Amino acid sequence: MTIKNDQTYISKTLAGDTNSFAFLVEKYKIMVYSLAMKMLNNKEEAEEVSQDTFVKAFKNLSKFKGESKFSTWLYKIAYRNCLDLIKKKEKKYKTTTIDEVTVHKIKSTDNILEQITKKERALLLKSCLEKLPEQERSILWMFYFDELSLVEITEITELTLSNIKVILHRARKRLVSVINKNVKSELINNYGEY
Repeated sequence: MTIKNDQTYISKTLAGDTNSFAFLVEKYKIMVYSLAMKMLNNKEEAEEVSQDTFVKAFKNLSKFKGESKFSTWLYKIAYRNCLDLIKKKEKKYKTTTIDEVTVHKIKSTDNILEQITKKERALLLKSCLEKLPEQERSILWMFYFDELSLVEITEITELTLSNIKVILHRARKRLVSVINKNVKSELINNYGEY
């Protein structure tokens, strides 16, 4: 239903009814902005990328062939815009080393997270995600939070399926390492030794 609905507005826009594109902007603006925020971690830059994404989508709408969902096509434009801005700024992200992840470490991380309220968990998780390199952070976000399939992520990033799987695996390990380092110290600072 959504794909047909999107196609109706796309067809109307291509036929000259530019107001129809406003429906698509309204429908997908939060999705595009969320991706930009996750990748750029800057409100102004995310707004700029979001606007640029919709301008590019409008200008290139005739190139959309419907081979994938419109949202996937739009996500790809937003993703590329974010990467372009990151390259332009030549921003270097600090990365933490990947500690060997064992079942014990994962279980201890689960126990730590159980001690934190839901709101605190969300803030800490966001903080930990921000410590990951932008590619790992954005792919984790697409997979777990936006619930995109691996196939959709390969279309958006233009990486191979095996590359996406490797990046997800590496990102999960790195995230556990970051959580172990940051959440334990946060808990000790806020609640004392446990």
